[in-house]
Amino acid sequence: MTLTYACIAPHGSDVIPELANKRTLRSFEETRKGILAVAREVKRARPDTIIIASPHNLRVHQHIAIVTAENSSGTLRGWNAPEKRASLKVKCSPALAKELLAEGTRRRLPVVGVNYGTFEGSNSDMAMDWGTFVPLWFFMHENRIRPKVVIVTPSREIPLDQNIAFGRTIADVVEKKRERVVFVASADQAHAHKKNGPYGFSKAAAAYDKFMVNAIERDDIDSIKRLSSKFVEAAKPDSLWQMAILAGVSERIPLTPRLYSYQVPTYFGMICAGFQRD
Repeated sequence: MTLTYACIAPHGSDVIPELANKRTLRSFEETRKGILAVAREVKRARPDTIIIASPHNLRVHQHIAIVTAENSSGTLRGWNAPEKRASLKVKCSPALAKELLAEGTRRRLPVVGVNYGTFEGSNSDMAMDWGTFVPLWFFMHENRIRPKVVIVTPSREIPLDQNIAFGRTIADVVEKKRERVVFVASADQAHAHKKNGPYGFSKAAAAYDKFMVNAIERDDIDSIKRLSSKFVEAAKPDSLWQMAILAGVSERIPLTPRLYSYQVPTYFGMICAGFQRD
């Protein structure tokens, strides 16, 4: 057994207490409790490596990006409290990243390896996006654990089935490893819940989030294949493509879901959910 746990974790910065102001410290409390519950499960899983799918790292047109850098680091400012900052640096696993790249290429998936700075060494350091930063803050900073990390970015320009197929690839590769692996879908839900939000209001936002909550509770993540592109565009999520990778992982490895929280503390919805290996 190598994949020991999987989860859906949000990445709104106000969920981190050190980056919240007094108002958002209260309004994000339910989600904060949810991600702390997930973080406890990650700690119990004792991962050697965390593979995290973020929608906000390097996005390569019509390709799934796999970070092959040796390090990733960044500083995040509070969205509603820009005077507050937090920093995080992690060691990556270029060896596992390159295995995923090689196997994805062999399966003719649109994967591409990405690095920054130097080919290897301390200057091989990919900037850490907030989609990676926020979940890892809880999984590493709160737990004081330091597994290596593989960062991948799904593509919205390719058929959803290809992101699902990449999830199957992840499962097939890690199941041959001895190291313990946790998979994280870093995902905020629909972004069209508020008229005064940057994406405006759409009734599709609440419907999309309800669909996702039901899919988790019914243990039917695979049902995301049925969502129409028009409906997704109206709801404006950034979760579908990471959850597609999770769906591919769960096709290969039986996982039992548990919903910890669902909340709409701002213009986007936030889900915290864990997936225990059967």
